[in-house]
Amino acid sequence: MKEKAVAGNAPQMSLKANAKQLRAAAIMAILSVEYPDAKCALNFSSPEELLVATILSAQCTDNMVNRVTPALFRQFPVPEGLAGASLPEIQKIIKPCGYYRQKSKFVRESCRKLLKDFGGRAPRSIEELTTLPGVARKTANVVLSVAFDINQGVAVDTHVARLSRRLGLARSSAPPRIEIELMKAVPQKEWGLLTALLIAHGRAVCTARKPDCGNCCLNAICPSAFRT
Repeated sequence: MKEKAVAGNAPQMSLKANAKQLRAAAIMAILSVEYPDAKCALNFSSPEELLVATILSAQCTDNMVNRVTPALFRQFPVPEGLAGASLPEIQKIIKPCGYYRQKSKFVRESCRKLLKDFGGRAPRSIEELTTLPGVARKTANVVLSVAFDINQGVAVDTHVARLSRRLGLARSSAPPRIEIELMKAVPQKEWGLLTALLIAHGRAVCTARKPDCGNCCLNAICPSAFRT
């Protein structure tokens, strides 16, 4: 009886999965027209600079990080300069980014580990990137997708998490679970683009406090339209 019940549920589960994939495809098609230039907003000139900038972006806006990193990278080139800098020197520059004491440790220790274990270069796998201090899956996914065009996962920040739930692409509120749901709904080659599009729309229209559903290009297919 148990085997029959499981087998009987399989087509229904498949239909739900296919429906979510179709919804995701429609959402991405519309957002790609709305935001044709969607991309990572952090400024960088190397994968290693992007790694540092992404660490600094935790609980901080990309605009603020972009205001801080020119002076940081000019004074302490990545990774050699930051690896040899004192924590007070780093903290003085990155203080506007918030949590600057912890971030200064993450940045310096990550740069030291880059030099020690990876020849001064950002590694190209989630498994290796997440061995660096201050680097979790979101940061690793950003570096891989943006710097190397490698999609090993989906970077789930606050915008991606919020819009995924509002648009019916994810049910969970936990980033690791949201990432899994998005990876099932969207082809792997589009994971990086999905993040960029959702972030762009989250900043411009579907904001946390008051989404502008009346002017949203997705309001005809969004299950949360005019309800949030």
